[in-house]
Formats: sequence, structure tokens, C-alpha cells
Amino acid sequence: MSPAQDRRFMALALSLARRGLGRTWPNPAVGCVVAQGTRVVGRGWTQPGGRPHAEAVALARAGTAATGGTAYVTLEPCAHHGKTPPCADAMIAAGLARVVVALSDPDPRVNGAGIDRLRKAGITVDMGVLRDQATALQAGFLQRITEGRPFLTLKLATSFDGRIATATGESQWITGPQARRYAHALRADHDAVLVGAGTARADDPQLTVRDLGVTYQPVRVVASRRIDVPLNGKLARTARETPVWICHGPDADPALVTAWQDLGALCLPTPIGPDRQIDPGGLMQTLAQQGLTRVFCEGGGAFAAALLNADVVDRLITGTAGLALGAEGQPAIGAMGLDRLAEARRYTLQEHRAMGPDIVATWHRA
Repeated sequence: MSPAQDRRFMALALSLARRGLGRTWPNPAVGCVVAQGTRVVGRGWTQPGGRPHAEAVALARAGTAATGGTAYVTLEPCAHHGKTPPCADAMIAAGLARVVVALSDPDPRVNGAGIDRLRKAGITVDMGVLRDQATALQAGFLQRITEGRPFLTLKLATSFDGRIATATGESQWITGPQARRYAHALRADHDAVLVGAGTARADDPQLTVRDLGVTYQPVRVVASRRIDVPLNGKLARTARETPVWICHGPDADPALVTAWQDLGALCLPTPIGPDRQIDPGGLMQTLAQQGLTRVFCEGGGAFAAALLNADVVDRLITGTAGLALGAEGQPAIGAMGLDRLAEARRYTLQEHRAMGPDIVATWHRA
């Protein structure tokens, strides 16, 4: 098989893997393609809830046509018995001649064991095809394993002078329908949508994916030290339908903890920092311990500043509208206490595009 052919099939496997984003946590969203020569005979991606795995789906679809073929998989096949048998064993049993892997799996239960098992069975294994693309796709899963925190995307919808609301708090809608629809698509490929208590009180948001035809919803997370979130709001009324997690401080009123639990919410004690607010690093660790790999944060300004100051924002997505709200408007990012430019973390522009009347830009940590 030529290098170009390997890249083409791996690109297809990566496109399949993306279908699982937001639906497979705590498992990774993996894609797999089984080929005979230049012909695809099986394809699969990790199913909702993380099972069955992509390799099992692709091999089942290929059937006996997999024998002597090549499998392209975006992450090292698992080698341990969990709720499903090892994918490496399934590949061996299918009679594959070759397996092409984009990226090794740092999970201690795998971490080279899958590759080793395949090679000991006489299967040729080639590593690193489209590794960079696979690393970007698996950033949340990898980061949870290696750093103990999920991949965090911060989204801001602002006027061109950096405001998210007027002085009176009016914010619906600064950006247009196309940018808002894109925000719903971003919610859909994350495990959870996160807001601070201020946003939960001011906007009474649903934090659900709407108008895209999806049949699943991300977890809705509120960071609130005192759990000062309305018990009659949209989140409270729908907590039994779509998961709601409240990350609160150790000094939260036990009666409010019980009230939210009675509504169906999961209440998670979370460390607080020296400022007596939820500690962003501790918050990320708490969410990772619950299995989240990709979190989408929608503000507000003080919460965004705390996350940026704690250096836990991995990607920043800004939607900028063509209007000005003036200095009296509410800033997109609250006070950060920076005295020198060198203290501010730089982000690198990945892409920008017009979306209706607005400009949407994606920035990654430098």
C-alpha cells in the first residue's frame, strides 16, 4: 500500500471518529476502516456510551472480507478486558495482515500493549500516519489521561468592542442566527456545557443542543460555590431529562445540595481558591474524575477571566458582531489583575471565517 493510500484511508477513519465526539466519554472517539487493496470493506466508529468500539464495528461489517486485509485505526487498539473484549484480539481473530495506527494510547492499560500483541501475532503494524490530526482529535481523551483534566473550549459572543451585554444586561442576541447555530453544533461535539453561577442566574439558559436533529445532549454543568442557582429555572425543571451537575464549594448550604439532588442533579464538592471562589484547576480535575474529556464553556465574564487566569483554556472561539455597546456594556472577560503584557497567555489563530454578518475565529493555546 502506498503512503498516499494510507493517508487517504486514515483520513476517512478520522472523519468517522469525529462522529463520536461528545458521545463516547470517558472512552475516546475512535474511527476504523478495513480495506482490501484499494477497496473499503468495513468501517466503524465508537458508539454512544463508548461501546462497541470502532474496531469491533468495522470488523463486523467487513466479515470474512477482513481476512488478509488492512485496518486503519485512529488510536491504538485496546489490549485489556473491560466491558468488551480487547480489540487487538478481535483484529487477530479476523485474520488481518496489517494494521495502521495513527496514535498510541497513553492509558496505562494499553500504552503499547495493543501494538505488541498484534506484532506478536504476526501482524504488520505501522504507526504515525496522520498522527498530528489524530492528536488534535483526541486532545480531550489524551489530556484527561496525561494531565487529569478535560480539554476546555471557551466560547465568547461579543460586540466588536468586546462586550457581551448592555449595561442593563441585555444580550439576546448580539451575534446572528448562523453563529448561534454553530454554537449549538459545538455543544453537540462536547461532553458537557459549562457556565458560571452568574450566567445561570442572569440568562436562565437551557444549555441544550437545539434545531440540529440530535438525539443526545451534553451534560449541563454549573460552577456555583454557594449553589445560588434558581430552583425554579430551566435547568432545575429539566434536570431529570438532561443531566445537570452542580460543582459547589465545601461551604455550600446542605439544604440546597439536597434540594438539587431531589430534582435529579448531581452535586459535586469542588475545591475553592484563595479568592473563595471555585478553583478552576480543581474544577477541571473534578470533571475529569467524572469521566469528562471535552468541556464547552459559555461564560460569563468573571468566570471566563478566572479560567484564563488559571491557564486551563485550551481553545478560544470568538463570535464578533458588527456593533458597539460602549464602555458601559458588560465586558466579555472580567478583571484579570494583569500589570504586564508578558503575564498574559498568548493564543494562536487557527482559523477565522464570516458566518452570516459575524466573524467567528478559533484560537489555540500557543
